[in-house]
This record gives sequence, structure tokens and C-alpha cells, in this order.
Amino acid sequence: MSYQDKGLRVASYNIRKAKGLDRRRDPMRILAVLNTLDADVIALQEADLRLGARPSALCSNMIAAETDFAVVPIARNDVSLGWHGNAVLIRKGMAHGAVTHISLPGLEPRGAVRVDLPKFSLVATHLGLLRRHRAGQLRAIAKALDGCVSAVVAGDFNEWSPHKGLEVLSDFNVHAPGHSFHAARPIAALDRIAVSRGLVVRDAGVMQQGLARHASDHLPIWADIA
Repeated sequence: MSYQDKGLRVASYNIRKAKGLDRRRDPMRILAVLNTLDADVIALQEADLRLGARPSALCSNMIAAETDFAVVPIARNDVSLGWHGNAVLIRKGMAHGAVTHISLPGLEPRGAVRVDLPKFSLVATHLGLLRRHRAGQLRAIAKALDGCVSAVVAGDFNEWSPHKGLEVLSDFNVHAPGHSFHAARPIAALDRIAVSRGLVVRDAGVMQQGLARHASDHLPIWADIA
């Protein structure tokens, strides 16, 4: 069954620059986890290193050779996979439209990217550490989606509370599929997927099996969206 028939599985994964709990940087291990998600679209956080020109922690050639995903052209240079560490992978053969870079306010450099997909617009993001900054960042994302009929916001929201801090997304249903941090002992649902009112989450979960348990300090999450 094609993605046009069954809706889309959206996943989000903070890969911690491919550094696992054993402190080894192992891109192939991350790719193996991505292959287990059975996703159509994946929002990655910390996909690029932080220093210098921010080279990618995952080689695009390796992604092409070892997975069924293509890299959405988000990077503004020749060495990064994404922008502010945010990258988006889509199933090979899936079309995408415009890519929009969204600058986010706050003391630390943060950003988000909007990718227009066949069924909705996706915003991939990694929000800041302070709640007052996250509120402003979410307002910037909501403004970037103004007028969009169907939208999904996926990423590391960095919000520890299950009830507070996401009031700006009042027009969205925010799903925290389960505890995704810390991978060694999951106690917080930092990673979330928010869908606009016209979309339905049929199922969602946290990948806790196999290499996902130690490939990063976060566990990947997923949601099946109709």
C-alpha cells in the first residue's frame, strides 16, 4: 500500500549528532534505527555538529545507500544536512514543495524548517531550554503556518511538563506518545508531534527496541496521521 493510500507515518528523532550512550559517534547505528521506524517522513534534531561550518553527523550518501529515504534540501551550505540541526527525510519517491526557514527567538541560536508535503505542511524543530523562550518560538512557528489548512509540528519540544508550556499551540492537538528521554531511563516526554485540527492521529508510540535504546540519549517517536 502506498503512502497516498494509508496516510503518513511521521517520526521525530533527536540523534544527538549520532553519539550513543557509549559515547561513540556511530552514524550507521542511527541509520539502522531509522530503518526500523517504517516512517514516511522523519524530522531529525541535532543532525549536524555545532561548531565551524556545522558538518552533518550523517552522510547524505550513506542515507541514500543504506535507507529508503531522501534528504530534503534544507541546508544552506555544502556540508550540513539541515539548518540549526533540523533535517527532514522523506520516503524515496515522495514529492515535496517549498522549504521555508523559520528563525526562532531566544538567547541560544534555534531554528525550524517548514516543508510542504502532499498531505500537509511539516515543521521540524528543536525548541529552547527555557519555557519563556519556547513560548516565543512556538508563536514564530504558528505565524509561519498562518493560513495553512493542514500542518504537523514535530521535534524535540524540550518541555518536561505534560500540561504546561504549549498553550500557544491551542489550535493543535499535541501528542506525546510516551517517555522518550533519557534513553537509558525514559522519564520525560520531551519529543512530541502536534497536528492541526483537520488531521487525526490513528496511532503513536516510542521506539524502545534494539539499537534505539543506546544509539542516542533520546528515543525516536512516531505517529500515524490521517
